[in-house]
This record gives sequence, structure tokens and C-alpha cells, in this order.
Amino acid sequence: MSITSDIIRGHTETIILANLSEKDSYGYEINKAIQKKTDNKYELKEATLYSAFRRLEQASMITSYWGDETTGARRRYYSITKLGLLALEQNKVDWNEAKELIDKLINEVS
Repeated sequence: MSITSDIIRGHTETIILANLSEKDSYGYEINKAIQKKTDNKYELKEATLYSAFRRLEQASMITSYWGDETTGARRRYYSITKLGLLALEQNKVDWNEAKELIDKLINEVS
């Protein structure tokens, strides 16, 4: 099954918030988690990922901080805020309602 970016595009921020609700993380690690969860059928482009981070941070849904790695490059970690958790829960409700409606429109024959 091929997953088109058109279907997922409007849900990028929710996908990021869902990942951050599990633990603080950085861009590369989040993208790898997305790939793993989708059996390598989907990944976010770097520009899309970091644009979403900026929007989420400006909206106070996430915060960021620099890691203290002893080897390699320093990483910018992201953490979900209480506002981000509330948004995630509402987005899940909205998604489930939309999914149910679309399923009825596409799969149920009148």
C-alpha cells in the first residue's frame, strides 16, 4: 500500500505531538520512529519536520532544549507541553470522527 503525502499532510503536527507524548526526542529520532511505525512506508521530509517544530514551538505546544551529548553533534530535543497534550487529545478525537465519516462515505454502499 502506498501512502500519499496528501492524506497525511494535514496531520504532521499531530504525528509529531504523538511521538513527543511518548518521550522527549530530536528530529532524526522522530523521523526514524515514524518510519519504523509505518514499516518504512512513510517518512517526513526534513524541511517539513523542522517547519512543524517551529509552528508547534511558536504555538507553545512544544519546547526545545539542547542535549549534552559527549560525542557527535549537539542535538536539539523537543518536549511536549500541557497545551500540546491537550491539542493532541483533541486532534485524536477529530481524527477518529473524520475517519469514521470517510469510512462511511467510501465503504458503505447505499
